[in-house]
Amino acid sequence: MLNPFFKNNGPFKFREILKDLNLKFDKKNEDLIINDIKDLQNSQLNEITFFHSKKYKSIANNTKASFCITTQNLQDELPKSCKPIIVDNVLVSTSIVTAKYYPDSISDNFDNSVEEISKTKFIDNVKFGKNVLIGKNVSIGLNCSIGHNTIIEKNVSIGDNCSIGSNTIIRNSLIKNNVKILDSCIIGKHGFGFFPNNNQNLRYPHMGIVIIDDNCEIGCGSTIDRGSMSNTIIGKNTYLDNQIHIAHNVKIGENSIIAGQVGIAGSSVIGNNVKIGGQAGISGHLKIGNNVEIAGGSGVIKNIADNSKVMGYPAKNIREFLKDNR
Repeated sequence: MLNPFFKNNGPFKFREILKDLNLKFDKKNEDLIINDIKDLQNSQLNEITFFHSKKYKSIANNTKASFCITTQNLQDELPKSCKPIIVDNVLVSTSIVTAKYYPDSISDNFDNSVEEISKTKFIDNVKFGKNVLIGKNVSIGLNCSIGHNTIIEKNVSIGDNCSIGSNTIIRNSLIKNNVKILDSCIIGKHGFGFFPNNNQNLRYPHMGIVIIDDNCEIGCGSTIDRGSMSNTIIGKNTYLDNQIHIAHNVKIGENSIIAGQVGIAGSSVIGNNVKIGGQAGISGHLKIGNNVEIAGGSGVIKNIADNSKVMGYPAKNIREFLKDNR
């Protein structure tokens, strides 16, 4: 499920990976086959992963990958079954290797395979407005509607009883049943992933997808980026208000409510039954627990435990905030 829409050009021999990274050959292992690249948590035997921050130490300790792109300082955190590949810049090196396996996941040019819905197999079972375009490898369930000027680009699966608004673009996404996506949304484009390297920006491949689970609503003008090396997920019965940005790899749990103009940075995990007030911002790579309430306008820069209520910048316990601001 991780990357059903992007072709893996592997496997590659270990020496090919080392060559691309301008590293010395390892004669003992140079002919070993590496099937795929995945993150620390999902990688398996004969696959390569990356480890760039102590924040992921506990996951690195238990990775099943055979190879890991990392630094001299972090290599001892890997299990003995995982061979470290020492580099100066882990993220740039990972980008190079990911592009080798998934070259189609870098560019996000417009989909020139689309055609008018009236010329497709969906003409009789989808209610649609004017100027609706459909790409290749698209499936649409029963009792669905699509508004004017909307483009369902390649690699999209839409379940039953879904409503897609006008002026919306969707690609590389799995949308389940009873989902409402309102007007002017962008879903499944690549995220803001790049690294400055020698006076140029190196674009990071995004081989993940967007998964929107049953009974969700996505408000007008919202953007949900697809994952880079994992998927971006919106859990069941979660409602997003208008003009919300969900960055790559973010995972939002079930039954959550997020008000307008909230921004959630990449790879943060939001629990179940979470409420986030308007114009709040959540930094990347954070864990927000279950049953958390975040007041509008707050800035969250660290993890938040279950059942917490926070407010302010930086966000802290709401009673503490009110006490400090009498």
